[in-house]
Amino acid sequence: MKSHKLMERNLKYKGHRVKVYEDVLESPEGEKLYYDFVENRNGAGVLLVDNDGLLIFVKQYRNALGTFDLEIPAGCAETIDSESVSEPINDIDVNEPGSDLKKYNRSDFEKSENPFYKCALREAEEETGMIPTKLTFVNYIIAAVGLFSERTAVYIGENLKRGEMNRDFDEYIEIVRLSLEEALEYIYEGKIIDSKTIIAIQAYAALLNKK
Repeated sequence: MKSHKLMERNLKYKGHRVKVYEDVLESPEGEKLYYDFVENRNGAGVLLVDNDGLLIFVKQYRNALGTFDLEIPAGCAETIDSESVSEPINDIDVNEPGSDLKKYNRSDFEKSENPFYKCALREAEEETGMIPTKLTFVNYIIAAVGLFSERTAVYIGENLKRGEMNRDFDEYIEIVRLSLEEALEYIYEGKIIDSKTIIAIQAYAALLNKK
Protein backbone atom coordinates (compact mmCIF):
# COMPACT_ATOMS: atom_id res chain seq x y z
CA MET A 1 0.00 0.00 0.00
CA LYS A 2 1.35 3.42 -0.93
CA SER A 3 1.90 5.81 1.95
CA HIS A 4 1.44 9.53 2.41
CA LYS A 5 4.49 11.75 2.18
CA LEU A 6 5.17 14.56 4.62
CA MET A 7 6.25 17.57 2.54
CA GLU A 8 6.32 20.33 5.15
CA ARG A 9 6.02 20.71 8.91
CA ASN A 10 5.51 24.32 9.93
CA LEU A 11 5.58 25.44 13.57
CA LYS A 12 2.48 27.47 14.46
CA TYR A 13 2.64 27.62 18.27
CA LYS A 14 5.13 26.76 21.02
CA GLY A 15 3.78 26.31 24.54
CA HIS A 16 5.33 25.28 27.86
CA ARG A 17 5.37 21.62 26.88
CA VAL A 18 3.87 21.22 23.42
CA LYS A 19 4.57 22.46 19.92
CA VAL A 20 1.75 22.71 17.40
CA TYR A 21 2.54 22.29 13.70
CA GLU A 22 0.65 22.46 10.44
CA ASP A 23 1.66 19.47 8.32
CA VAL A 24 1.42 19.43 4.53
CA LEU A 25 1.18 15.90 3.14
CA GLU A 26 0.92 14.41 -0.31
CA SER A 27 -1.60 11.60 -0.63
CA PRO A 28 -0.88 8.45 -2.69
CA GLU A 29 -3.00 10.05 -5.44
CA GLY A 30 -0.88 13.21 -5.39
CA GLU A 31 -3.38 15.40 -3.53
CA LYS A 32 -2.16 18.01 -1.02
CA LEU A 33 -3.55 17.45 2.49
CA TYR A 34 -3.31 19.53 5.66
CA TYR A 35 -3.16 18.16 9.21
CA ASP A 36 -2.55 19.52 12.70
CA PHE A 37 0.32 17.84 14.53
CA VAL A 38 1.04 18.26 18.26
CA GLU A 39 4.50 17.35 19.52
CA ASN A 40 4.84 16.41 23.17
CA ARG A 41 7.48 14.61 25.18
CA ASN A 42 7.54 10.82 25.43
CA GLY A 43 7.45 9.09 28.80
CA ALA A 44 6.55 6.09 30.91
CA GLY A 45 4.06 5.03 33.56
CA VAL A 46 4.08 2.12 36.00
CA LEU A 47 1.36 0.27 37.89
CA LEU A 48 2.91 -0.60 41.24
CA VAL A 49 1.74 -3.74 43.04
CA ASP A 50 2.68 -3.78 46.72
CA ASN A 51 3.65 -6.85 48.71
CA ASP A 52 0.02 -7.30 49.87
CA GLY A 53 -1.20 -7.38 46.26
CA LEU A 54 -2.70 -3.88 46.39
CA LEU A 55 -2.30 -1.51 43.43
CA ILE A 56 -0.75 1.89 44.11
CA PHE A 57 -2.13 5.00 42.43
CA VAL A 58 -1.47 8.72 42.70
CA LYS A 59 -4.31 11.21 43.03
CA GLN A 60 -3.41 14.65 41.71
CA TYR A 61 -4.99 17.75 40.21
CA ARG A 62 -5.18 17.87 36.42
CA ASN A 63 -5.77 21.26 34.85
CA ALA A 64 -7.32 19.82 31.67
CA LEU A 65 -10.02 18.18 33.81
CA GLY A 66 -10.38 20.94 36.37
CA THR A 67 -10.38 18.34 39.11
CA PHE A 68 -8.37 15.48 40.64
CA ASP A 69 -7.54 12.33 38.71
CA LEU A 70 -6.46 8.86 39.80
CA GLU A 71 -3.48 7.55 37.80
CA ILE A 72 -0.44 5.33 37.84
CA PRO A 73 2.86 7.15 38.56
CA ALA A 74 4.16 8.55 35.27
CA GLY A 75 6.33 11.23 33.77
CA CYS A 76 8.47 12.35 30.86
CA ALA A 77 11.56 10.48 29.73
CA GLU A 78 14.09 13.25 29.33
CA THR A 79 16.47 11.57 26.90
CA ILE A 80 13.84 10.55 24.34
CA ASP A 81 12.05 13.80 23.67
CA SER A 82 10.68 14.07 20.15
CA GLU A 83 12.81 15.99 17.70
CA SER A 84 11.24 18.91 15.82
CA VAL A 85 11.23 18.84 12.03
CA SER A 86 10.92 22.16 10.24
CA GLU A 87 12.44 21.44 6.82
CA PRO A 88 10.57 19.56 4.05
CA ILE A 89 11.24 15.81 4.22
CA ASN A 90 10.36 12.85 2.05
CA ASP A 91 9.40 9.99 4.36
CA ILE A 92 7.14 10.45 7.38
CA ASP A 93 7.94 6.92 8.65
CA VAL A 94 11.60 7.80 9.13
CA ASN A 95 11.58 11.45 10.06
CA GLU A 96 8.46 12.05 12.13
CA PRO A 97 8.94 13.23 15.74
CA GLY A 98 8.94 10.18 17.97
CA SER A 99 10.55 7.98 15.33
CA ASP A 100 13.23 7.14 17.91
CA LEU A 101 10.84 4.44 19.17
CA LYS A 102 11.35 2.47 15.97
CA LYS A 103 14.83 1.60 17.26
CA TYR A 104 13.33 -0.56 20.01
CA ASN A 105 11.84 -4.02 19.96
CA ARG A 106 9.79 -5.43 22.82
CA SER A 107 12.70 -6.90 24.78
CA ASP A 108 14.53 -3.56 24.71
CA PHE A 109 11.87 -1.98 26.92
CA GLU A 110 12.79 -4.32 29.79
CA LYS A 111 16.52 -3.52 29.74
CA SER A 112 17.72 -1.43 32.65
CA GLU A 113 19.59 1.01 30.39
CA ASN A 114 16.49 1.76 28.29
CA PRO A 115 15.30 5.36 28.85
CA PHE A 116 11.66 4.29 29.19
CA TYR A 117 12.62 1.70 31.81
CA LYS A 118 14.69 4.27 33.73
CA CYS A 119 11.82 6.77 33.52
CA ALA A 120 9.35 4.28 35.04
CA LEU A 121 11.71 3.57 37.94
CA ARG A 122 12.36 7.26 38.54
CA GLU A 123 8.69 8.25 38.56
CA ALA A 124 7.73 5.37 40.85
CA GLU A 125 10.27 6.41 43.45
CA GLU A 126 9.76 10.18 43.12
CA GLU A 127 5.95 10.04 43.37
CA THR A 128 5.41 7.15 45.80
CA GLY A 129 8.74 6.50 47.53
CA MET A 130 8.68 2.90 46.29
CA ILE A 131 11.04 1.20 43.83
CA PRO A 132 9.95 -1.89 41.87
CA THR A 133 12.70 -4.48 41.54
CA LYS A 134 10.72 -6.25 38.81
CA LEU A 135 9.36 -4.35 35.81
CA THR A 136 7.16 -5.99 33.17
CA PHE A 137 6.64 -4.05 29.95
CA VAL A 138 3.03 -3.99 28.71
CA ASN A 139 3.10 -1.82 25.60
CA TYR A 140 3.49 1.79 24.65
CA ILE A 141 0.46 3.91 23.91
CA ILE A 142 -0.13 7.00 21.78
CA ALA A 143 -2.20 9.65 23.53
CA ALA A 144 -4.25 10.56 20.44
CA VAL A 145 -3.12 8.69 17.34
CA GLY A 146 -4.58 11.22 14.90
CA LEU A 147 -2.93 14.24 16.49
CA PHE A 148 -0.16 13.72 19.08
CA SER A 149 3.41 12.45 18.78
CA GLU A 150 3.52 11.52 22.47
CA ARG A 151 4.27 7.87 23.33
CA THR A 152 4.00 6.51 26.86
CA ALA A 153 5.49 3.13 27.77
CA VAL A 154 3.35 1.25 30.31
CA TYR A 155 4.87 -1.10 32.88
CA ILE A 156 3.78 -3.25 35.81
CA GLY A 157 6.10 -2.92 38.80
CA GLU A 158 6.36 -5.61 41.49
CA ASN A 159 8.62 -6.70 44.38
CA LEU A 160 8.73 -3.21 45.83
CA LYS A 161 11.43 -1.84 48.09
CA ARG A 162 11.52 1.44 50.00
CA GLY A 163 13.08 4.42 48.21
CA GLU A 164 13.08 8.18 48.67
CA MET A 165 10.13 10.32 47.63
CA ASN A 166 11.15 13.42 45.66
CA ARG A 167 8.16 15.13 44.07
CA ASP A 168 8.31 18.14 41.79
CA PHE A 169 7.45 21.50 43.35
CA ASP A 170 4.08 21.58 41.57
CA GLU A 171 3.04 18.01 42.42
CA TYR A 172 0.45 17.66 45.18
CA ILE A 173 -0.10 13.94 45.39
CA GLU A 174 -2.20 11.62 47.55
CA ILE A 175 -1.35 7.91 47.50
CA VAL A 176 -4.33 5.60 46.98
CA ARG A 177 -4.20 1.80 47.28
CA LEU A 178 -6.88 -0.40 45.72
CA SER A 179 -7.38 -4.10 45.22
CA LEU A 180 -7.48 -5.27 41.60
CA GLU A 181 -11.23 -5.83 41.91
CA GLU A 182 -11.74 -2.29 43.21
CA ALA A 183 -9.57 -0.83 40.44
CA LEU A 184 -11.58 -2.64 37.77
CA GLU A 185 -14.81 -1.36 39.32
CA TYR A 186 -13.37 2.17 39.31
CA ILE A 187 -12.87 1.85 35.55
CA TYR A 188 -16.45 0.75 34.90
CA GLU A 189 -17.82 3.38 37.29
CA GLY A 190 -15.89 6.16 35.56
CA LYS A 191 -13.69 6.87 38.58
CA ILE A 192 -10.55 6.01 36.61
CA ILE A 193 -10.49 7.59 33.16
CA ASP A 194 -6.78 7.98 32.35
CA SER A 195 -5.91 5.78 29.34
CA LYS A 196 -2.51 4.53 30.47
CA THR A 197 -3.94 3.67 33.88
CA ILE A 198 -6.86 1.72 32.41
CA ILE A 199 -4.48 -0.21 30.14
CA ALA A 200 -2.12 -1.01 33.02
CA ILE A 201 -4.93 -2.30 35.27
CA GLN A 202 -6.47 -4.48 32.59
CA ALA A 203 -3.05 -5.79 31.52
CA TYR A 204 -2.29 -6.78 35.11
CA ALA A 205 -5.65 -8.56 35.38
CA ALA A 206 -4.89 -10.46 32.17
CA LEU A 207 -1.41 -11.33 33.44
CA LEU A 208 -2.87 -12.84 36.63
CA ASN A 209 -5.37 -14.85 34.62
CA LYS A 210 -2.53 -16.35 32.58
CA LYS A 211 -0.81 -17.43 35.77
